[in-house]
Amino acid sequence: MAKETVKNHSEFEELVENPDALADRLYGSEDFVKKNKSKLLGLFIAIAAVIVGGFLYYNYRSTQNVEAQNAMFQAVYYFEADSLGKALNGDGQNLGLLEIADEYSSTDAGNLANFYAGAALLKQGQFAEAADRLKEFESDDYLLQARAYSLTGDALLEQDKHSEAADMYKKAATHNANPFFSPQYLMKAGIAYEAGNDYSAAAEVYETIITDYVASAEVTDAKKYKARAEMLAGGAQAE
Repeated sequence: MAKETVKNHSEFEELVENPDALADRLYGSEDFVKKNKSKLLGLFIAIAAVIVGGFLYYNYRSTQNVEAQNAMFQAVYYFEADSLGKALNGDGQNLGLLEIADEYSSTDAGNLANFYAGAALLKQGQFAEAADRLKEFESDDYLLQARAYSLTGDALLEQDKHSEAADMYKKAATHNANPFFSPQYLMKAGIAYEAGNDYSAAAEVYETIITDYVASAEVTDAKKYKARAEMLAGGAQAE
């Protein structure tokens, strides 16, 4: 390393003190450019293409998101008015949630359309389709994401997929756990386990509420449900 430093320093001194050496170095650089002009030009074009392409893609994404947001306005209005058919499929002039989610899938608004579409399909009793749409939704908003997990659990429970539903409720409860919503989701997990006759798992979930959320409104019911689940678990083992 020391030898390399000395060498570099000597070369630097030579370039500074010897004009001919500096001229040779510059000439060599110029000669290199001439010999590799085509390659260098191609490289610069490629770099420019990447930069311009990235800029255009960013603008495209922004434009697409604005379009999707505008389309969402009428669809959400129908959703809130409980006109679920128009909310999902449009009214002939405005796009519905399903088309917005598919056409603008790479945008934030298109992502949100999956959430609304899943909730609407759930209300319509299209449980498998609802679960699929809700699973497509991803959000940095921990409350909304947890809600999506819970609604997915509802859709699975309606299909008698008790264990899968319970897993989604527990996922909702542990996604940035908080004392208000988490006990509610855990209660739903316990009920899903009981629906699948898994009383031991249900009792464990109720115990989590009793232990970790002592001040929650769900504690009283959790104690009663736990006692019942333990009794049923004991009966099932006796059989």
